[in-house]
Amino acid sequence: MTDVKTGQDHIQSLKDGRTVYIDGQLAGDVTEHPAFRRSVASAGALYDFQAQRENLELMTFAPNGSNRRINRGWQMPRDYKELVHRRKALQAWAEVSFGFLGRSPDHLASAITGQIMGLDVFRRYDEARARAFADYYDYASSNDLFLTYVIINPQADRSKDWGEQADELVARIVDEDSTGITIRGAKMLGTSSIMANEVFVANLQPLKPGEEDLAFSCAVPMNAPGLRVLSRKSYEANAVSVFDNPLSSRFDENDALMYFEDVKVPWDRVFVHRDVDMCRAQFHDTPGHIYQNYQAQIRLSVKLRFLVALARKTAEMIGTMAIPSVREQLGHLAAQAGMVDAMLAGMEAEGSSYGDYYVPNRHHVYGAQVLTQELYPQIIRKLRELAGGAFIMLPSSIADFADPDLQRIIRTTQRSPAASPEERVKFLKVAWDAVGSEFASRHTQYEMFYAGAQFVTRGHSFRTYDWERGDAMIEGLMSGYEGPAGETTPTNQL
Repeated sequence: MTDVKTGQDHIQSLKDGRTVYIDGQLAGDVTEHPAFRRSVASAGALYDFQAQRENLELMTFAPNGSNRRINRGWQMPRDYKELVHRRKALQAWAEVSFGFLGRSPDHLASAITGQIMGLDVFRRYDEARARAFADYYDYASSNDLFLTYVIINPQADRSKDWGEQADELVARIVDEDSTGITIRGAKMLGTSSIMANEVFVANLQPLKPGEEDLAFSCAVPMNAPGLRVLSRKSYEANAVSVFDNPLSSRFDENDALMYFEDVKVPWDRVFVHRDVDMCRAQFHDTPGHIYQNYQAQIRLSVKLRFLVALARKTAEMIGTMAIPSVREQLGHLAAQAGMVDAMLAGMEAEGSSYGDYYVPNRHHVYGAQVLTQELYPQIIRKLRELAGGAFIMLPSSIADFADPDLQRIIRTTQRSPAASPEERVKFLKVAWDAVGSEFASRHTQYEMFYAGAQFVTRGHSFRTYDWERGDAMIEGLMSGYEGPAGETTPTNQL
């Protein structure tokens, strides 16, 4: 029998006594709590999907000839072919949640895997920290752990540097001894932390000399003593039913503030220690940042395919498919979704070797981020325009169908040229949950900012673009003809 992680394995691992708060109360067992249980089950469904016999080869691999098969999110591709195979696996996983689990387990697996490809960066910094990170990667990957991360500091007074914020706001090292470090303070955004096994704590935002207390990265089990998780409002808990909220009732991955109340981290879980530049280097001097954002674009490609299909089906459901302007809009949406697929193919085809491994094209990844941050809200707005009032004139809940008189009125008013009244209502409930519900609004905000504000992603694009190639073209042109004094233009004056 194949040894591979299943949904039951994962759900059982979450019964670990973690400290999660919601609505002023301690949640207790998150696998049973009404604010989280269906989303936890959806996380479990990912592992059940990979464990199905027909999916094993696509979704998993056996590292180093082991009998244990693990998700391909942990795979370090050595060539283009392996990268494409890995991408197809990640797309198949995203389809299980229709792309709405943004921090599915393959996201952090991708980030950690990209960083371990650059283990020499850690070795040049500190051999002991590099050894700790390599050991942790072996542990997390061999157990196919669901990891989340908190790599952003809480917003407070943005006119001040991180080291100047109020005491105990930003997570920092407050003590250390021969056994490890102690951290105190907060981090965000803890997406999917409720259903994760461990949290990777680091600093993606730039630090400066003098902020060494903040300059660390480490891994902490979700049930670590002193770790408090403050959940945001649960869309799952406020879902009327699966029929009325088919997405938010099952795929609310949750976001949370994570507060470290003197959490002790042993040295074998500390990967960066009081080094502000290494906090940057672990993401940007390794393929870590590229792999985590490449995964995000893979997942988004699935979500956009789902949304564009919703747009077409909406037009069919309300009888507007024959209108030329509607078909034009649908064609534009199809082109936008196809563009994301094409950008993925470009990232892979124009990738390059990084030591023994193969890495997607850096600028294509960042360029895709810049464009999709703008693209997602445009697609949501276009879906709203195509639907018009259809999203609003819906029964309050599935309970309305239980009343024979109300059911008669629903069947009279919810007419469609493409489906029965019941199917029309069912579909439009899906579309509204994806486009207009509070859950949908959170997703629009997420897709616009998960990679940082636009100036951040545009900065990455600026930094990685091949400006020199274009400059050489300009210089070649201008050096080929005479200037005003009858001389060619010196290229050093361009």
